[in-house]
Amino acid sequence: MTNSKIAVIGLGYVGLPLAHAFSEKYEVIGFDIAAWRIDELNNAIDRTLELSESQVKEALTNNMKFTNVLEEIASCNIYIITVPTPIDKHKKPDLTPLIKASESIGKVLKKEDIVIYESTVYPGATEEVCVPILEKFSGLTFNEDFYCGYSPERINPGDKEHTVTKILKVTAGSTPKIAKRIDALYASVITAGTYLAPSIKVAEAAKVIENSQRDINIAFVNELAIIFNKLNIDTEAVLEAAGTKWNFLPFRPGLVGGHCIGVDPYYLTHKAQEIGYNPEIILAGRRLNDNMGIYVANQVIKLMIKKGQKIEGAKVLVLGITFKENCPDIRNSRVIDVIQELKEFGTEVEVYDPWADKEEVQREYSLPLLDEVNLKAYEAVILAVSHDKFKTLDFTTGADQVLFDIKSFIETDNVDGRL
Repeated sequence: MTNSKIAVIGLGYVGLPLAHAFSEKYEVIGFDIAAWRIDELNNAIDRTLELSESQVKEALTNNMKFTNVLEEIASCNIYIITVPTPIDKHKKPDLTPLIKASESIGKVLKKEDIVIYESTVYPGATEEVCVPILEKFSGLTFNEDFYCGYSPERINPGDKEHTVTKILKVTAGSTPKIAKRIDALYASVITAGTYLAPSIKVAEAAKVIENSQRDINIAFVNELAIIFNKLNIDTEAVLEAAGTKWNFLPFRPGLVGGHCIGVDPYYLTHKAQEIGYNPEIILAGRRLNDNMGIYVANQVIKLMIKKGQKIEGAKVLVLGITFKENCPDIRNSRVIDVIQELKEFGTEVEVYDPWADKEEVQREYSLPLLDEVNLKAYEAVILAVSHDKFKTLDFTTGADQVLFDIKSFIETDNVDGRL
């Protein structure tokens, strides 16, 4: 593998840490179509905070460079595609980034090159969608002139313990020989080890069910939270009691967003429906989780009414807009569902999140972020994301205020409602 020159396509939460890991042993070129992203990285700035300034500088002085010029990656012989695979407004897979990336790589593809996909897709997408594009734009023949692989990303944004090299990597290739070569490539940098799947489709399917399984489990505890709320039982207390059994799964209720759990199940259900099967459990879990933001907003409004508050014009503070704690990632954050539903009731909603990038939030959700916050200035306060930085806030709110804790994060007796 010493002659491998690697291009990583897409330098977001997945691509950049992967490129950094490979750069410790190989010559790596990180490619991204966003010129501003390349400029920032060349100045050792990573707004995803997956890499520190020193890590980016170290990579730049070793074996890595960043570019948005396609011709500059033409000398590579291994192309790893890590672009997003979102869903559209109809909750159908949007393969546009994957298709565009495949078109670009097809233009520089040479004989004996290998293209590895890490983006989450439905089973069959690599060979049915991406390979024909590579053949069309390169003029080469699959498994004769060039080869493909699939190694699903397992990055957990913001997690400084389970970093890319410390997470076991599933690999697969389009021929047995190429599969072993791809597995050896990843094994050379992944200290946690690799698992060679028997085919690309198996690897694709394994990835898409990982987060579908989590989604269904969270939907179950979200439904429990709704039931226990009606029974006036503390859900967290129930889960703690049940958790004393050795094989009880420790899932907690909450808003299910982000780039994986709230998206991946729709890739699997799309493929299932395409072949004539209508998934019931997976889609039921998705419907329930997709409606949790609306449920939370309605619970808050009910609590405000019980305290005699006028809803129209009431000021509500939402703490947190990122999709998870202690990271700046706002992709597919379902906190926005809570905010939009509260606005439908006529409340004035303000948001405070010291982790989120103000410009990105404004661009994505048309929301300004507060620079500082005074909890006592609001009729209701909602803890939506359990950032460690929120532990320093004084949650001693007034008797006429509503304090709602989505994450069971606030250690105080005056919380009015939780999931």
